[in-house]
Amino acid sequence: MKQLKPLVLSGRSVLPLIEGGKGISVTNGASAGAWAAAGGVGTFSSVFGDLYDENGNLIPLIFNGKTRKERHDELIEYAIKAGVCQAKIAHDVSGGNGCIHMNILWGISSVEAILHGVLEQTKGLVHGVTCGAGMPFKLAEIAANYGVYYYPIVSSSRAFNLLWLRAYKKHREWLGGVVYEDPWKAGGHNGISNKEDPEVAESPYERVRMLRETLSQHGMADVPIIMAGGVWFLREWSDWIDNSALGPIAFQFGTRPLLTVESPIPSTWKNKLLDMHEGDVILNHFSPTGFYSSSFNNAFLQNLQNLSQRQIKVYADEEGGPEGMAPRTTLSMGGARERYAYIDLSDLDRATGWIADGYSKIVRTPDATIVFMTPSEFEKIRSDQLHCGGCLTYCRFSNWSENGEISKDRIPDPRSYCIRKTLYNVAHSGDVDNELVFAGHTAYLFGQDPFYANGFIPTVKQLIDRILSGD
Repeated sequence: MKQLKPLVLSGRSVLPLIEGGKGISVTNGASAGAWAAAGGVGTFSSVFGDLYDENGNLIPLIFNGKTRKERHDELIEYAIKAGVCQAKIAHDVSGGNGCIHMNILWGISSVEAILHGVLEQTKGLVHGVTCGAGMPFKLAEIAANYGVYYYPIVSSSRAFNLLWLRAYKKHREWLGGVVYEDPWKAGGHNGISNKEDPEVAESPYERVRMLRETLSQHGMADVPIIMAGGVWFLREWSDWIDNSALGPIAFQFGTRPLLTVESPIPSTWKNKLLDMHEGDVILNHFSPTGFYSSSFNNAFLQNLQNLSQRQIKVYADEEGGPEGMAPRTTLSMGGARERYAYIDLSDLDRATGWIADGYSKIVRTPDATIVFMTPSEFEKIRSDQLHCGGCLTYCRFSNWSENGEISKDRIPDPRSYCIRKTLYNVAHSGDVDNELVFAGHTAYLFGQDPFYANGFIPTVKQLIDRILSGD
């Protein structure tokens, strides 16, 4: 394998190996500091991370607000304090080596306030900001204001070109690099556009080459591109290194850093990774963000799949429509007001069968359908919606919108979930069966890679040395 040479990132000469940022408390100051101490780039997540007191004890987030807006304000205040806390931990652990980056998602509520709040209190501690999950037009302006480098996460050259023309060309000097995240292989949320087939993966090489062409057209042939998603063995990427068509390249690892001594995820999660099989991670479209995402195909996800299968179309009236269409009938929705839904007569047997099996709570969706669930399932969903803290700019599960653009007539979508709650739960309780667990599609390699034989879990330094060997 070709030798990997140091690269200048965020003004520092470092190994072009980057820890991918993973939100809620999955990449923190301890893991980021360890990556930087080993000469790479560590990334702590500022997506609603953990806050500790002076003795290192976790300060739990407990909402006191009565309204959703009050809880939202509490959440943002906590997020800023937690981000500052993790930045300080990362700096201390790094010993001043490598780079420390902060990761944030443009799709979370009050993202600009969080960026300002963390960066103005961490001068000299944070060297760069990575940001995706949307089109972060103001990222460049905010980062430049604090003298830190910015790294937009994109899944196509077209997305970056739009960012450049609309905003980034004004702050060229602070563009530290561009992260290309493979939308078919990366874990977590994926940037698959409406024009792309989620079932047909495209070549990352060709898409990155096109991104390099776009950068070069704007006079940025020297700006590093960071390959993210599906990166495991560097030897498989040997032809990307010192490749004139691609230019300066760094590699971001999202899944492999989960299985290190310094990784903060619970032991049950780490043990699960050692027992993964190909196909255990699937692409799905249940996220309240509206993005596709990649996660464990566990009981949590299967429950969502089953719920969506217990779904039938409803109509505004009982008329059968144009000649030849199936006749319609009424279905009691239950409840004190004796509501009814108009459905195709051909769906009546399925509906009554589900009700007989205990799925007696019938709930409307925003897409002119109804789903059938147990009363206990409904109560859990309703509780999560009522206790929403407004963590996303737009949430189809709770119908929260930071800017208030969602119509009051549009109902919340019961086929989704409270993402902040489930991600917090798995990061702290380790229930990898009944909570959402994000992962890249290469996670099954833990069980095949001899490096992890007999349940071996490396330190970050051991992992980086292994990566540099090509394996």
